[in-house]
Amino acid sequence: MQFNSLPISGFESVLAATTTEVTSVATGAEILDVSDDFFSPATDLLKVEPSVSMKGQFGPNGALFSGWESRRHNPDHDWVIIKLGPPSAFLKGFDIDTSFFSGNEAPAASVEGIYSPDAVPTNQSTWTPLIPKVPLGPHSRHLFTIPQTTEPYTHLRLRQYPDGGIARFRGYGIVSPIWGKQHSWDGDKPGQVDLAHAFNGGRCVYESDKHYGVGANLLLPGRGKDMGDGWETKRSRSAGHHDFVIIRLGAPGQIQRVDIDTLHYKGNFPAGVELHAINSPLEIPSLNVEEGWTQILSRTKVGPHEHHFHDIKVAEETVFTHVRMTIIPDGGVKRLRVYGTRAAPKPSESSSSTPATVAVPTTTPSSSSSVPTIAASPLTSSGFAPFGQVVQAFPDQSLAPRDIKVTSANGSTASKYHRLSIPRSTYPANSGAIQAFSCFRSEPPKGFGKLGGDSWLFESKMWERHPFTTQTFLPLGKDENGGLERGGEGMLVVVALNGKNDKPDVSTAKAFIASASQAITYDVGVWHHSVLSFVPTDFACLESQISTDGDRTEDCEIIQAKEGDVFVKVQVGETK
Repeated sequence: MQFNSLPISGFESVLAATTTEVTSVATGAEILDVSDDFFSPATDLLKVEPSVSMKGQFGPNGALFSGWESRRHNPDHDWVIIKLGPPSAFLKGFDIDTSFFSGNEAPAASVEGIYSPDAVPTNQSTWTPLIPKVPLGPHSRHLFTIPQTTEPYTHLRLRQYPDGGIARFRGYGIVSPIWGKQHSWDGDKPGQVDLAHAFNGGRCVYESDKHYGVGANLLLPGRGKDMGDGWETKRSRSAGHHDFVIIRLGAPGQIQRVDIDTLHYKGNFPAGVELHAINSPLEIPSLNVEEGWTQILSRTKVGPHEHHFHDIKVAEETVFTHVRMTIIPDGGVKRLRVYGTRAAPKPSESSSSTPATVAVPTTTPSSSSSVPTIAASPLTSSGFAPFGQVVQAFPDQSLAPRDIKVTSANGSTASKYHRLSIPRSTYPANSGAIQAFSCFRSEPPKGFGKLGGDSWLFESKMWERHPFTTQTFLPLGKDENGGLERGGEGMLVVVALNGKNDKPDVSTAKAFIASASQAITYDVGVWHHSVLSFVPTDFACLESQISTDGDRTEDCEIIQAKEGDVFVKVQVGETK
């Protein structure tokens, strides 16, 4: 078998930038069986964090170490069987790390693999040698590369001779994606996959800075466990600074939606984020954003500890191979999801540095396939900011928008979030408009779907706006004495900005899922669909009106689609 030792200096360029770590617990890798781990558990081998010294600490069985350590006097060897995190991978290299094991390190080790997607392999299974028995030294990393395997593997067996300790074991390779509805990952929808997901073959090929967390973390499954498993850069100290990562997609494709997740980043999230994409045969395209990159998301403000969903509007036939995320000026992002459809790249195509736009109707609905489809996202203050405000409390005060003042109230039994939404009325002084609360008892529209489970489409066939007033909807709880027997379960919010022709600009349309603990305020003149509750719900409504008869366009202007026409389609479903 062919293999080579790799100096530590070559790790970044040879393995880190070209492969995915497929044995990390962060990807779901796990220990299936072990011959002996008397002193230290084999599960330590797969930990994300480096091994640490535990000198002077003792447990029931002896001195403690961060790693796998078997008992002494084994006549031949010890072994451990590891299930890879991704479904399978083409392997390219390994890191056998004996950090802090000195005098009790494993003197030698070997690595073998097996492809067994439907059965759990055992020590008696037929294993394929990948790295022969090689010597190991104390307190050091041992890097090895092999020619990329021509067949994928699902499991690895690490053997140490005859016994001792290994701190960490890391296997690197190219993930072999399993495309199809039966294998969907975080947030995937029917016909739409996360092209950047690690399990779909996405890889981080470049990061400008990784002081507190590597770029590859952006592509991991799930949302992680703390601030340590995202991508975070050091604080910048110069004007105009920015950091960026480049992601090679698992397959060339058309990008339709992104999710920029800042979970756990509460005081260190970026001030802004922008995205570019390119179609390039290079592993790492030009680092100069002016050379061939297409802007797919202009600079956008993000908030702390939340999802930020954005629909991407580029020409439908445009195919990309890489995405570049720029954060301004620095900070941390937990995950980047790039949803779209796979497409075979056309060798003759080249990217333009000028963003391509899709033609979207701004005034006239259509019954054709050109009707835009937007995905409903969880309602957040930052996402809804172009259209109005969100009124809510927060489980952690640090999650409130920075411009919101929070004080103690009611004898320190409450926290008050000040001025989340300020009602406005721009009616002429002599109009007779009155600001007042009213109550809406809302029923779901006929055929309206439910939250959770399979996704479904809602066809929006109307718009309304209030030209002279804000309008706030506050869901009310359940009450058997005059109220509803069950509380609300939130509502679907569909909004659009006004266009140049004083009609809804459908290219700006967004959809949000508001929870039962969130109230919303539509800004003056913002186009929106009427209330869309998922279950019968009572809403308190604060607005200004001239008339209570619903006959004044100054109070509410409504546009209805013609029979058979649709303004916009909204994809609704469980959002992870």
